[in-house]
This record gives sequence, structure tokens and C-alpha cells, in this order.
Amino acid sequence: MNHYTIPNTRKALQLAKQTTELSFAAPQVVALRVARMATAGADPSEEDRREFTLMGAEKLAAFTESWHAMGMQMLQAQQHFWSGWWGYCANPLKWAQPWEGMGLTAVGSQYQQAWLDVMRKGLKPVHSRAVANARRLGHREAARASALR
Repeated sequence: MNHYTIPNTRKALQLAKQTTELSFAAPQVVALRVARMATAGADPSEEDRREFTLMGAEKLAAFTESWHAMGMQMLQAQQHFWSGWWGYCANPLKWAQPWEGMGLTAVGSQYQQAWLDVMRKGLKPVHSRAVANARRLGHREAARASALR
């Protein structure tokens, strides 16, 4: 058994959990905001305008943070791979035994781990904002509904 298997499985499960939560939160946020836009009509209140402005600013910020986090994680992974291969190539004693150290299984697991890290880092800002918005808008909608009763 490869020593990269368990961390990769854990990372894959964390990524699956984030993706699932996002797949529930995003449609909920869209539905609540579209309903708010529909009820606001042609003349939205100041609170509605703030929410609509926040909606656009949050999307831009989340995707900018996401791309930045993914780029930084990819840079870190590339530096890690480069240093590993450079260390392997700089040591002639390892050339005689290519099956030792940086084997294909280890390299494949490292690539898998690196891509899981890139995806998790990129999904984190979008996930955190969508889940927070679903909670915030859901609480606000529940408060509105109870006030109307």
C-alpha cells in the first residue's frame, strides 16, 4: 500500500463534501435572490439594492480569490515537483536504481495529491461564500415569513 493513498482519499472525501455542500447551497442562494428580485420589482428598496450590489461584489471577490488560491497552489506543487526531480537527477547514485525513491506510483500519487489540493483551494472561497449566503438569506427569509404571519 502506498503511503499517499490515505491522505489522497481523505482529500478526495473533503473535496466531495465541499462540492456536495456547494451543490445544495448555490441553487438555494440563487432561488432566494431571484425571488427577492422578483418581489422588489422595478423600484427596489435601499436594502434590496445593497443586497444586489453585494451579490455582484461577492461573486467577483470569490472567483478572484479562487483563481489566486489555485495559482498559488499550482506554483507550490510545481516547485515541489521540480525540487524532487532535480534532487533525483543531481544524484548519480540514484540513476542506477530508478525503481528506488521516485517510482512511478509515488509520482502519480504526488500528482493526484497536487491536483486535489489545487481543486480544494480553488473551491474553498466559492464554497464558504455560498454556504454563508445560504444561511444568511435563509434566516432572513424565515424572519420575513414569520413577520408576515
